[in-house]
Amino acid sequence: MIRHIARWALALGLAFMGVLHFVQTRGFRGLIPDWATRMTRLDKDGVVVASGAAELALAAGLIALPRERARIGWATAAFFVAVFPGNVRQWRTHHPAPGLDTDTKRLVRLFLQPVLILWALWSTDALHTRSRR
Repeated sequence: MIRHIARWALALGLAFMGVLHFVQTRGFRGLIPDWATRMTRLDKDGVVVASGAAELALAAGLIALPRERARIGWATAAFFVAVFPGNVRQWRTHHPAPGLDTDTKRLVRLFLQPVLILWALWSTDALHTRSRR
């Protein structure tokens, strides 16, 4: 039951942030490293929108695809790993973003990332499912 609630909370958080990426695109631009635009061939707005779409897709998958829950857990964890360089860039450049307007908040966000990764894996039982295969 706790995993179920944790998974729903994670999905709601991802959905909220995904929508925020569409509504406040400019606020997230400063998080995008230049190499990410070269790698994806998208401009910074495009990367922000794509990451928002990914968050919405992951949120939907966490709720709507119970048979794929472990895979979506791994995908969510991978997403959190993938966006970590942007979080580091945000902290190093002192760039504000929605809800992250101080260096202290940005630094705390860096330490929250491993928690989010573990949350994704634990709430979907991805680690246990993976070890049985």
